[in-house]
Order: sequence, then structure tokens, then C-alpha cells
Amino acid sequence: MTADTGDRLREVEREILARRPEHAIEPSLDRIAALVSLLGDPQRAYPVIHLTGTNGKTSTARMTETLLRARGLRTGLFTSPHLSSMQERICVDGVPLSAERFVEAYEEIGPYLWMVDDSQPVPLSFFEVLVGMAFAVFADAPVDVAVIEVGMGGTWDNTNVADGAVAVVTPISIDHSRYLGNTVDVIAADKAGIIKPGAIAVLAQQPLEAAEMLLRRAAEVGATVAREGLEFGVTSRELAVGGQLLGIRGLLGQYDDLFLPLFGAYQAGNAACALAAVEAFAGAGDGAGETGGPAPLGEALVREAFSMMSSPGRLEIVRRSPTVIVDAAHNPAGMAASVDALTEAFNFTDLVAILAVSEDKDVPAILDQLEPVVSELVVTCNSSPRSMNPAKLAELAAAVFGPDRVRQAGRLDNAIQIAVGLADDAAAAAEMAGALPGGSGILVTGSVITAGDARLLLAPQDVAAGRESGSDTVPGPVQASRADPASGADPASRADPA
Repeated sequence: MTADTGDRLREVEREILARRPEHAIEPSLDRIAALVSLLGDPQRAYPVIHLTGTNGKTSTARMTETLLRARGLRTGLFTSPHLSSMQERICVDGVPLSAERFVEAYEEIGPYLWMVDDSQPVPLSFFEVLVGMAFAVFADAPVDVAVIEVGMGGTWDNTNVADGAVAVVTPISIDHSRYLGNTVDVIAADKAGIIKPGAIAVLAQQPLEAAEMLLRRAAEVGATVAREGLEFGVTSRELAVGGQLLGIRGLLGQYDDLFLPLFGAYQAGNAACALAAVEAFAGAGDGAGETGGPAPLGEALVREAFSMMSSPGRLEIVRRSPTVIVDAAHNPAGMAASVDALTEAFNFTDLVAILAVSEDKDVPAILDQLEPVVSELVVTCNSSPRSMNPAKLAELAAAVFGPDRVRQAGRLDNAIQIAVGLADDAAAAAEMAGALPGGSGILVTGSVITAGDARLLLAPQDVAAGRESGSDTVPGPVQASRADPASGADPASRADPA
């Protein structure tokens, strides 16, 4: 990337960031509908697999895209929020947009953005601009199929101007209650809006009240339903070095000995949903099987695709000695799943957690999930202006952990230093008592933004490697408690509902 391209990229990012942030919801599809209409409705140029849910959307979307690409299809992938750079949200064939293509895509739709702004009571938001860019990029590529993750909810989400041939709903729980409601059934009713007439709805295991709303919507629009635990699901699961070994009963066949290099039962469920979604999308296109119906996906192909699956920022090991894991859990249900996976896959005798979380989350419930497995907690803030003040977070944490187990830091880098010191002290004490080394670990969690900030600080080489494959240059480390947008760390772009 040339210096001129880098300068223009930063200008484009600042222009997008100057718009209404994605957490400031104005529920309407009028603005995005007006934009895509001016663009020639690019979202109708390719079939779509649409995903919603409370937890697991991004992981499931990534897995779905990997399976589709393994089948030889050219793919588009839209996810949110991002960990390190805006370009991550829009991928073609598994590669984030290059700086050049990101700038070009923005400039191509730029004149239409101003036209919509002038014609609508409320201008387009940050998220609406990126959705429009993604739809246009995928049409220009062109892609054979686009995997689209909602930003929040379903019915009023900007991505819902696309009609998914397959609609995937990952587990639903209470989150974003200010916008979606404070009961599971109300939230499920909103998320059910991505299930369109004639679609196939792939449903993860759900609370009863959520399942009822989803099934009601499917019946109303004449959608076919595939439910985890009934029409498909995980049939076997055992720990393996670096992940887990799965057996999955899909919609078209049984697939055994699948190595998934991700941790936790919830990731196994996500993988099962992804496989079912791709089978549903394949339909009869692969020809007839022995029974005359659609043929299963090739087992070798599925095994290869599973072995390539990744989900950065989800129980991701970024450092050793001590082991440091970053995880994007940001609500009580997500934290419960992450804690279960952590205790299953790692044998830490002492675990120090670093927590930075958005102020609108159910923080006491998140703390309740962490307390039984964490020896000491360091509270801090991330680079988002929505991050809870560390002093307030420390007060809430002390009520759950007790004040002796809680430390406070004003910045994430300082929090990491404190946590490393605590982990090293615990490891030294354990070894003096005769324990084997490696029993101390660090978990950095509480938000996608927290996970992204930690990756920039602790694994900049991994971030750089990902960007060199197609995105942009690496912004500097997160040195302040609120990073400056002009520095390239674009905190507001990650001031996301997560």
C-alpha cells in the first residue's frame, strides 16, 4: 500500500466515522432501501445466507463461508463488529478488502450517500454505509453467494433488505434490551424477521420461548425449518490437541472425525449450524444420493473445511508464558459459554481475568459467570467511548469477588502488565510448592472491542499478517484509555452494540 493510499484510507475512515455510530439505532429500513435502490439493488445479484442470534453469529458466519469456499464457490462475507480494522467486515473469497479496494468501494457509492442523506429525515449511519459498500462489492466481484451477519436484531437491521435463501438463527438470549426488548420471546420475534417466504430456517438450540416465536414466523411465511437436536446436530464430541474432534449429523448425511481447531461445546454447535446451512443452500444442486434425494457433501471436503476454520478473538491464544487468551464474550450467556469452554480445554490452577465491558451491559451477571473460575480480576476500559469507567466497574466487581480480589487500571496496557505480574507470582508460588509449570493463565474479555485492543497489543504480528493478505496497515498499539480516531485505531467504528 502506498503512502497516498494510506492517507486516503484514513480520510475515508474519518468520513465514515463522522456518521451516526451503529449503536445509535434509528429503526427503519427506509434509508438503506433508498441507498441500495440507487445502487441497482446489488443485494439481489447473488443468493444470500443470512445470520442472526445473540451469540455465535460471527463464528457461525465464518464457518459457513469457509465451507462454501471449500466447495469451490466464490464467497462474500459481511460480519460485525471488527477486531482491528474496518476492512475485516467485508471479505471476498475469505480475504478482507485491501486498502485500495476499500477506498474505491467507498468512492463508488459516495455520490449516492449524499443523495440519500439529503432525501431522508435522518442521514445514513456508519453501519448503513458499510452495509451498502458490502452489497456493492459483492455484486462487483461477483460472488456466487454472500454470507451476511446482521448488526443487531433482524427485522429492522439494515442487512434485512436482502432476502436470505437460508436464514440461520444462533442461540438467543437477552442482550441489547434497550433496543430489542427485555424478554427472550420479544427479542426472538425481532430476530425472526430475517426468515423470509420460502426460505430454509436453520435454528440452533433455543430457549422454549424463542423457539416458539421462530417456528411461528416460519409457519407464517412458509419457510422450511431445520432444528439443531432434531433435523441435525452434534452426535459426538471429544477434546483434541488444539481443538476438538466432532461427529455431526447433517441434513444430508453423517460426517465423522471432523477436527475443529476451536474450543467449546458452543463452537461445536456453531459448526453444526454452519454445516446444516451449507447443506440447505446446496439443496439438490449436487445431484441425487442413494435414496434419490440431495447427496451429502463430500466427507473429505467437509473435513478439510473444518480443519481450516478459525474465529479470531474467540478463546484465542495470543501469548505463552503465561498463556494469554482473548475472548469477545460480552453478555452473560456468552460469558457462561466461554467459561465452560475455558475450564474444559485448559487446566489452569490460577486464572487472572482482565475485564473491560460496555456500560450498557448486564455487568453483575457477567461478573457472576467469571467469579467461580477467576482467582483475581483486573478491571479496566477499552478504546470505545462506551466502555464502563474502571472505578465503577471495580465497585461492581468488588461486590461479587470481594475487594481483595479486584485490581483497577486506567488503561488496557497497564491492566495487562498487572495481570502478567499476578500470573507470574502465582506460577512461582505454585512451582515452589511442587506444581508443574503452566498452571497460570490470563483471560482478556468483556467485549469484541476489548479482544481487538488486546490483539493489537499482544499479537500485532498476527494482525499484520492478516492485513498483508488483503487489508490495510497496522495501526499503532492502544496506548490510551480512549484511542484517538485520528491515530488509525478507529475506536468509534468499534463502538458497536457488542
